[in-house]
Amino acid sequence: MASLIPCPHCGMRPKEEFTIRGAVPDNRPAWGTPIDDPQWFSAVYLRANPRGRLREHWYHGAGCGSWLIVERDNMSHAVYDVADARARGLAGDRT
Repeated sequence: MASLIPCPHCGMRPKEEFTIRGAVPDNRPAWGTPIDDPQWFSAVYLRANPRGRLREHWYHGAGCGSWLIVERDNMSHAVYDVADARARGLAGDRT
């Protein structure tokens, strides 16, 4: 059985249409922040791999082209919430 993601713009879509960017919030430094090479290496390559419920940025590349915030459980594959990341950002949600 295919995993389905409820895109807020396109409806239920197979997860293969999406690309996962990473956790929300991510560990990248703020734009324009001066950092050295070890800090860049850490921000780009070293990431936690937690189990259970988490929030991630997903890109709907084979659909509407929107960035989404998906809250899901990576053990049970349950999806709890999907929201348009831009709409959340405009509403002041930076987490």
